[in-house]
Amino acid sequence: MMTKRQIYIFSAGVVGACLILGLAIMCGAAGFGIPDLSSRTGRALLNLRACRIITGFVVGAALSTAGCVLQTVLRNPLAEPYILGVSSGASVGTAIIMATGLAATYPFLLPTGSFIAAMLTVVLIMSIAQRAGGSHMPQNLILTGVVTGSILSSVLMLIITFAGTHTVRSITWWLLGNLQCGSWELLTACTIPIILAVIYLLAHSNTLNALLLGHENAHNLGVNTNTTIPLLIVMATLMTACAVAMSGIIGFAGLIVPHILRRQFGSNHRFLLPGSVIAGGIFLVACDILGRVCIPPHEIPVGVITAVSGGPFFLYLLTRKQR
Repeated sequence: MMTKRQIYIFSAGVVGACLILGLAIMCGAAGFGIPDLSSRTGRALLNLRACRIITGFVVGAALSTAGCVLQTVLRNPLAEPYILGVSSGASVGTAIIMATGLAATYPFLLPTGSFIAAMLTVVLIMSIAQRAGGSHMPQNLILTGVVTGSILSSVLMLIITFAGTHTVRSITWWLLGNLQCGSWELLTACTIPIILAVIYLLAHSNTLNALLLGHENAHNLGVNTNTTIPLLIVMATLMTACAVAMSGIIGFAGLIVPHILRRQFGSNHRFLLPGSVIAGGIFLVACDILGRVCIPPHEIPVGVITAVSGGPFFLYLLTRKQR
């Protein structure tokens, strides 16, 4: 059960979420207000803004929930898809599909290629960290993820080098963190796997609570860690891959939100997972609003906003952990 203070915070968060979503539909680089629905241009503009808001909410929810699960499963408070290199691996798979021109004809190939590349990245990182002295050690996982992410970024630059001019512009803007999803078809193809993954995780919230006690203690409580842990990692990777396929690389969303929620609501995943879904989505939509209205008529990519806010937060957590 939640305390009165937690109920007040949750209620304030719901009200704030409604206000932010209402503000997002009215904000644009060209001005502030509701588009004129009597004109074709106004309806098209409203359609673009609605698609952008839904994309931002889904991507933020996916990255925040994936970060929450990875931090619990890997027992590493600094674990996050971007820091571990999972986002970089997913971006390579998506860039390959975009460079080949298949994305325009088959939108579902974007999340598919992103997921395959992200899973290969996870397997590689875990294997290298295990050989370096045990994947349970936070230093090994973080260091391996950072190095692997750097290598994959170089691969991504190689793909851009050999891509056509139009493809280069698309990939470059997408890499900066772009919430303007290409189509409703792509949004649907990526949202469905994310919803299924969230449902699976919510059904296993008690399992995640048991993993907080350690893998051995969770096994003693009846959790089949040999199958459960890989499945949880697969679900987190699937959400990350779908998010990257829609919006590109957006860092630190999976780090900031779960930490703030743990401070306010504790580590019970029955509350933490739904909170990560809602707060993560609102956080990214708010960052997108800031990017649109900060320097009008120019637009700052949402990935830049999250990096500026998340980088210092990561350093704070790192120094606090060292102390």
